[in-house]
Amino acid sequence: MFKQFMPSEHAKSIFDIKPEELKAKGIKGIITDLDNTLVEWDRPLATPELIIWFEEMRAQGILVTIVSNNKEIRVKSFADPLQIPFIFEARKPFRRAFHRAAAAMGINREETVVIGDQLLTDILGGNRGGYHTILVVPVAKTDGFWTKMNRRIERRILRYLKRKGMIEWEDNN
Repeated sequence: MFKQFMPSEHAKSIFDIKPEELKAKGIKGIITDLDNTLVEWDRPLATPELIIWFEEMRAQGILVTIVSNNKEIRVKSFADPLQIPFIFEARKPFRRAFHRAAAAMGINREETVVIGDQLLTDILGGNRGGYHTILVVPVAKTDGFWTKMNRRIERRILRYLKRKGMIEWEDNN
């Protein structure tokens, strides 16, 4: 059961994920969470550094779709200026939104990576859908109400996985 919570990889931040490394693994598209993965949950727009990261992905032919459990107004106002496709109210960890995003990009699971900051939504959903998953350290140290609840459960899961020798990185949550 706990295997479903294990990311394929771990990165300190989205900026440690390079297009050349993704391409070497046969990855053609990214499904990424928004809040606390790309920017702080209360930051309305992309940072200049994040805009450059998106441009580097585009230049290398890597497609990006944002899949978020947040409301349309939040996701649309962030994604539209960047011209990035998105799915809002995704109901992660259910698989449907992940499959819709990959289909919209015209790629299959083996060519897709799911990136997120939460085990209970992003990683569990991506793993259940058969995708390569990358867990990133949350951008902000604060969370909304429901995410705070998830983080408590995640910390227990991470401690268990660490005790079993299944993870080697530091828990920064």
